[in-house]
Amino acid sequence: MMHQRIIACQGDDFRLKADKAVWIWYPGDFEIWLHNKVLLRRSERGTSMPPFWRLDNFYPSIKFRKRVNLYEPELIRIYAEGDCTLILDNKYIYDLSDGVRIPAGEHELVITAASMQNVPCIYVEGSSIYSDQTWEASHNNHTWVEAGCWDFSDPTVLPSSFKLETVEIFPEAVEGIGKSRLVDFGKETFGYVKLTGVGGRGTISLYYGESREEALAGAEAETFDKVLCDGNGDEELVLSVSRAFRFINIVPDSEVTIKDVSAYYEFLPIECRGGFRCSDELVNRIWDTSLYTLHLNTREFFLDGIKRDRWVWSGDAYQSYLMNYYTFFDEAVNRRTMIALRGKDPVESHINYIMDYSFYWFIGFYDYYMYTGDLDFIRKNYARMLSLMEFCLNRRNSEGMMEGYPEDWVFVDWAEMDKRGEVSTEQILFRRSLEVMGLFAGLLGDTNNAERFNRLADDLEKKITCTFWDEEQGGFIQSRFEGRINRHLTKYPNIFSVLFGYTDKDRTERIKRDVLQNPNVQKITTPYMRFYELSALCGLGEQEFILKEMKDYWGGMLAQGATTFWEEYDPQVTGAARYAMYGRPFGKSLCHAWGASPVYLLGRYFLGVKPLEPGYSTYVIEPNLGGLDWIEGTVPIPGGRVNVFASSTEIRVAATKGTGCLIIRSSTPPKAAPSCKVIEVEPGLYNVTTGTTPVTVTL
Repeated sequence: MMHQRIIACQGDDFRLKADKAVWIWYPGDFEIWLHNKVLLRRSERGTSMPPFWRLDNFYPSIKFRKRVNLYEPELIRIYAEGDCTLILDNKYIYDLSDGVRIPAGEHELVITAASMQNVPCIYVEGSSIYSDQTWEASHNNHTWVEAGCWDFSDPTVLPSSFKLETVEIFPEAVEGIGKSRLVDFGKETFGYVKLTGVGGRGTISLYYGESREEALAGAEAETFDKVLCDGNGDEELVLSVSRAFRFINIVPDSEVTIKDVSAYYEFLPIECRGGFRCSDELVNRIWDTSLYTLHLNTREFFLDGIKRDRWVWSGDAYQSYLMNYYTFFDEAVNRRTMIALRGKDPVESHINYIMDYSFYWFIGFYDYYMYTGDLDFIRKNYARMLSLMEFCLNRRNSEGMMEGYPEDWVFVDWAEMDKRGEVSTEQILFRRSLEVMGLFAGLLGDTNNAERFNRLADDLEKKITCTFWDEEQGGFIQSRFEGRINRHLTKYPNIFSVLFGYTDKDRTERIKRDVLQNPNVQKITTPYMRFYELSALCGLGEQEFILKEMKDYWGGMLAQGATTFWEEYDPQVTGAARYAMYGRPFGKSLCHAWGASPVYLLGRYFLGVKPLEPGYSTYVIEPNLGGLDWIEGTVPIPGGRVNVFASSTEIRVAATKGTGCLIIRSSTPPKAAPSCKVIEVEPGLYNVTTGTTPVTVTL
């Protein structure tokens, strides 16, 4: 069997090289604390909706340690969130109010911080002694690890005060409907409502809507607030809870008056480093709307949607990681999300209780390593990767396959299918996870586990093929339950087999023809799984088909007035019924992260840029017009970018770092400057090596 090579090239370790003091804490604790705050914000119809999986917490008492060798005495100042003590060379220093003078020579500093309310953390300020990642931390278990930190460099601003940025925004239209006021901000947004000039005594009801219909539906809206006021006409009210909305129906009691309405738009301040433009304006609108959808859901962590769940789901987040690499390339939000999702040991359930979501968590680390080259992050999380994998291995059945326990959620997709027993899609994702663990174990010198995981992956490959490949139907079938094979042919296992390169050329062609392009095979309707379906077809060279699908599906949402992309879209459903889901009239999210997949598809498969080795030390550029007249764009890479322009007559590539391999499919030999060597790999297929010098190839 031929399968995609998992790269085992180790690049330079990434490590924060601090030249200033930052707040430090036990690694992962701040992410877990902030994750809890985010998850517990969800409410529906005035009722709190906490998540149904285990929430971990920070350690309330932490020791921080640093060994120093000073040539001269040094004064340090210590700040802490929580109660704080200093032990210098095994002696307690009781008065820290005016700083502590550390004598010349070798010393060990141990600082304890303890808090039940917020994450215990410290900030140490001195000329050569200052808090950063070179400090060690322990939660009093006699084990020391590298301290965690973000870029919190102000000793007067506590980490617990962290919040996203805001800017005031104003409605585009206000419509009086009876005694209520319907406010339209023009597009989906997220923030804190501000009411000014409030007078009178009574209640103000605010009904939020991603659609006009939802805002006017009263208590059937997914979110609403009731505000008590007793103002003299000059009062200003800013609601304490952020909401998602485009429309707000504001209904005051008869004696209450309101002069103006605005909102504080809340956002994560990150720059979009990627870009895409082409000859088709509808596709450009799709890219722009996808970017805005992704940004709204890119916050402290990657959320699934900004209205309903506002939770961090591993399956949703995995797709956001990939979209992020082609837009913001913000490594920090990827790291925060992966840390928060995993939580702490012991492992008692799958991530989000969903089997496949545990596997996406492993696979996300592989992509992170390939796109960033940051092996140090892998090293810091390797112990937790091991414990989650051991949890999975301990839940295999007698055949060595993963099978859902009663408390597990075997998700795959929102679709009618038999998910009992050994589901083939789960086994393929499990195999990929084992391969990822084998790779990282080898890179980190864990030889025994590297051999074990690779052997388990190879064994599972044979079982998957033997059990689920159906030669007559030309694809992998659905499942096996209590020894009985379910020969129902679905796209799901076949999509992932193609994406991971698990089938040879002949079987790949059969999957393409008999499954992915077979109109009789059950259709995929969610943007979530269409992300993978369209990715697989793009990898098989079907960009022209994908372009039509993109314009029909995402363009169809735009034609219905969408300003962000939805959780699910069926063009056959019209009117207010478009917004129903989960048995609720407005249960559907109209701003869902997995709806933003065109930013990934256009960057990865139309501009055609992807890393070949970790951190883009080498990469491939394989533009595909897909029927467009021209495309151009920027793909961000660590510390730089790759610019691509392609038309039917010309390709231009300019990069700021790394070595690229431009792949060209042409019936005639392409031409380039003498300094660019065009190599014919096979008839109609050519390679051109690129670097930091711009390359132009004519076709």
